[in-house]
Amino acid sequence: MNRVALYVRNSTNEERQNPQTQLKPLIEKCNREEWTYEVFQEFSSGAKESRPELDKMMKKIRNREFDSIMVWKLDRLGRSLKHLLQIIEELKNNKVAFISLTEGFDTSTPQGLFFFNIAGSFAQFERSLIQERINAGMARAKSEGKVFGRPKGSKDKKTRKKGGYFMRYMNKKTTP
Repeated sequence: MNRVALYVRNSTNEERQNPQTQLKPLIEKCNREEWTYEVFQEFSSGAKESRPELDKMMKKIRNREFDSIMVWKLDRLGRSLKHLLQIIEELKNNKVAFISLTEGFDTSTPQGLFFFNIAGSFAQFERSLIQERINAGMARAKSEGKVFGRPKGSKDKKTRKKGGYFMRYMNKKTTP
C-alpha cells in the first residue's frame, strides 16, 4: 500500500485562501487509489525554504515513513527552483515519488524531470514578478513622501517583520 504525504500550503490565512481547494482533490485521489495519507498543511510564503510543516514532513521522509509526496500544484511546494530541485533530489535519494496532481509530474522519468524543471522555473519567475510589483509599489510610495523604517529618535533597535503594526503605521502616517 502506498503511504502518501499530502502537502498543502496557502500564502495567506484561511479567510482569504481556503486550503480545501487543494486538500479535497488530493484526498479524493488517495481514496480512489486506496492509499493511506497524512496531511501537512500550513499558511506560509513559498519563498521560505524552512517552514514548520514542510520541515516536519521532510523529517518523516528521511525516516522512510512515506512512499510518495503529493501536492496540488508545484508552486505549493516552493517558489525557488533551487529549493525545489533540492527537495526533489532528497526525495529521489530516499526513494520517495513526487506527484503534482494538477500537472501530472512523474520525476522518475527523464521527461517528467525535464517538465518539473520547466515548471519550477515558471514558479521562480512568478515569484520574481511579485517581488518586482512590490518594489514598484514601494518606490511609488516613497515618491509620494511615505517614510519607511523606524521613526527618527526611536531607541528600540529590535529587528521586526515588516507586517502587521508596520503596515498599519505606514498606512496611517501622514506626510509633512
